[in-house]
Amino acid sequence: MAADTGKLTAVAIKAAKPGKLADGGGLFLLTKDNGAKLWRMKYRHAGKERLLSFGAYPEVSLAEARRRRDAARAAIRDGGDPAADKRAKRAADKLEAADSFKAVAAEWLGKQRHVLAPVTATKAEWLLSLVPSLDPLPLAQVTPPAILSALRKIEGQGHHETARRVKQRIGQVFRYAVAHGRADRDPTADLRGALTPVKSKPHAAITDPAKMGDLLRALEGYAGQPVTAAALKLGPLVFVRPGELRRMEWAELDLDAAEWRIPAAKMKMREAHIVPLASQAVAILRDLQPLTGRSRYVFPSLRTADRPMSENTVNAALRRLGFDGDTMTGHGFRAMASTRLNELGWKPDVIERQLAHAERNKVRAVYNRAQYMAERRTMMQAWADYVDSLRAGGTVIPIKRKAS
Repeated sequence: MAADTGKLTAVAIKAAKPGKLADGGGLFLLTKDNGAKLWRMKYRHAGKERLLSFGAYPEVSLAEARRRRDAARAAIRDGGDPAADKRAKRAADKLEAADSFKAVAAEWLGKQRHVLAPVTATKAEWLLSLVPSLDPLPLAQVTPPAILSALRKIEGQGHHETARRVKQRIGQVFRYAVAHGRADRDPTADLRGALTPVKSKPHAAITDPAKMGDLLRALEGYAGQPVTAAALKLGPLVFVRPGELRRMEWAELDLDAAEWRIPAAKMKMREAHIVPLASQAVAILRDLQPLTGRSRYVFPSLRTADRPMSENTVNAALRRLGFDGDTMTGHGFRAMASTRLNELGWKPDVIERQLAHAERNKVRAVYNRAQYMAERRTMMQAWADYVDSLRAGGTVIPIKRKAS
């Protein structure tokens, strides 16, 4: 029996009742009332009794518990305190976990959520999830080779643009860490030129007036879901970004004033934006109001009114109408309007402001917003009339703004 020899055996451990069974050298097995068996070691340091935990049996075997006991006794002989050392290591591990790439990335993303559009924040979170090998590493161990190895896996799947975007997000996380004194530098700076070059491809768009007429007539004849049909008709008239269109809310609209006020939180450039609505756009929205007016979103999802329509809905509808991804996209309505309005003589500043492109000079941006609103209203109505004329297939009347 263990009590006779002072050494535990597998049989004694299996038959142990609640209480303590000693193995010698301070090691003992503590059996709880619930049957749990825990390894403990009692020792003295600086005249005080200390207790060390080695884990639970059978996860930690008798042989392993003895090895840990012997290592602890050796440390004690050298003047160490195993319990204190264990607490220090636990604290260091906790600190290291707090400064792991995953933890700092989550912290950075949490700070960004109030300035990023929800769809952008979700995309950033997804991009950072594509490098799981970096997650557990302390920032000091996230070296250029480690990052490049993670990015190469993405490139190996043919996703070169995605790899580039992931690298950008990693760089943003590190710049945040540097600013908060948790990293010395951004290691992505050393990866310049390391990834496969990506040739940017503009969004497909139809800009030839005759082909625009064909497109507009096809949109008018769309026989699918009424909500999708309304989005297809409204898209060319407001030429906002697809995410802004599908997340349009009734509360943002003043149909009597013919205005759509998009909050800054929804805009790519994080500035509130006003879209003057031509009479044709107002008519589309009034026709849609009996269908979705009780919902939050003007274009709700077909599955639930609590979410807007899918980001793929408009593009899928265009495909059904025979326009492939190399011909026309939902984002292409912006290029279509921008190209033709410039060709028709409208002021570039007015067009750019309506497209909600960023103005680098902030003082000038405030001035332009005020100065151009009247011209933007005129331009949006003239554009809607021009779109009508193209759809009708009649003689195209120039809509160039008359000189003041």
